[in-house]
Amino acid sequence: MKLTSPWVLLAISGAVGVLGWVAAVLATRYSLNTPVLPLNGLITMGIIVVLTLILGLRVRRWRNGDKKKMLNPILAAWTLVLAQACAYTGSVLLGWHAGIFLDQLQLWNLRSDQTLAWTALAMAGGGLVMVGVGLMVERFCRIPPEDGDGEAAPGRPEPRKPKSEGEYAYRGD
Repeated sequence: MKLTSPWVLLAISGAVGVLGWVAAVLATRYSLNTPVLPLNGLITMGIIVVLTLILGLRVRRWRNGDKKKMLNPILAAWTLVLAQACAYTGSVLLGWHAGIFLDQLQLWNLRSDQTLAWTALAMAGGGLVMVGVGLMVERFCRIPPEDGDGEAAPGRPEPRKPKSEGEYAYRGD
């Protein structure tokens, strides 16, 4: 499975940021409430981050050989999926609330109450934490290659396999 690219997450965050900014502009224009999540959403984001981190540390401990019990492979796969979901969700939340915060910056001097701007900034920060933890835990779930499993370095020929009795001859001669 390929690792999640930070560039893809950045592109998602940018695209959703533009949508968040447009939504905030339209909400202001039509006197609607600005579409920002409430601050108690940070509690949910925090629970998801802590759960992802705990499961990721369990997988990393097993991978590094610190545990004697076999790790459940389904749990390891769920941890990887949770980490990727955490990274993508954080990217969306970061982009949406960063777009709303940029819209609120235009109104900073016109409003006396900046609660909405600070809420959007806090939610964007929570999204950034989710992205960071998701990418980190995803790397925890990566198993290092074993000796002999790696491919030859680019530009170098693959090492020859020795011929011995009872084995098939190597056809690279």
